Amino acid sequence: MKKVHIIGLGLLGGSFALGLRKSKPEISITGFDIDTQNQKDALTLGIIDKVQEKADADTDLVILATPANTLAKILIQTLDEVGPETLVVDFGSTKEALCKAVANHPKRAQFLAGHPIAGTEYSGPKAAFDSLLDRKVFIICEMEKTDIHLKAKAYDALEALNMKIRFMDPEEHDRQLAFVSHLSHISSFMLGKTVLDKMEDDRNIFDMAGSGFASTVRLAKSSPAMWAPIVLENKGNVLEALGKYIDCLQGFKQKIESEDFDGLYREMQEINQIRDVLDLGGKS
Repeated sequence: MKKVHIIGLGLLGGSFALGLRKSKPEISITGFDIDTQNQKDALTLGIIDKVQEKADADTDLVILATPANTLAKILIQTLDEVGPETLVVDFGSTKEALCKAVANHPKRAQFLAGHPIAGTEYSGPKAAFDSLLDRKVFIICEMEKTDIHLKAKAYDALEALNMKIRFMDPEEHDRQLAFVSHLSHISSFMLGKTVLDKMEDDRNIFDMAGSGFASTVRLAKSSPAMWAPIVLENKGNVLEALGKYIDCLQGFKQKIESEDFDGLYREMQEINQIRDVLDLGGKS
């Protein structure tokens, strides 16, 4: 692998480039971003060697790291343009609609549907760092639909980044991510809104905020340009997750209203099992 082109020079695209460059300094990396400031920052920070809109004909790997609602159009256009030895990989947080959009494309075998499970609450090339993807999970969907020879290029890059590969169906991916990722961000945004609304009545409320509030609301600092499209692209699954979450909140509220101490205690105690689940997940 000698040439990589990245469309979308934000946190994920930038961190992928920096991590790959650290492991394989000989690789040439070009890139493009609709934001010209991001392009300038990516050059200054050494994320890319050159700004260009399209990949060279002999590019090995094209990475698409743009908002979820832009990926289908960019993917189809990129597949139309690339040469026969180029693999296109997307980093989108939703997979079902995207996979359906290119299901009948004549170059479908040159596409790998991927999703790195990594990120921070910050965005843009200045937020990128070379170890973001280190030992993180990379989900691949519809692996069997990608050309086996081209797929090796993606595996080479993922191995260089020390990532762990998992395989999922697009539908299963979107359904599970709605609960463990998309719902988390919505909850954080809404907690932030609740406290900001309260601040209109009590300007000193943030004086009472400790580390618990800061960690819970951290995701509310995430980019709306990224997360609003994700929520809408995964609308059905997100609404299901939200419905279950609201039911849980209503049940908890009812226990408080009835002063059901034993019920509150038992429910919290049962939920404490999440510690074991998270510890187990961290060891995988």
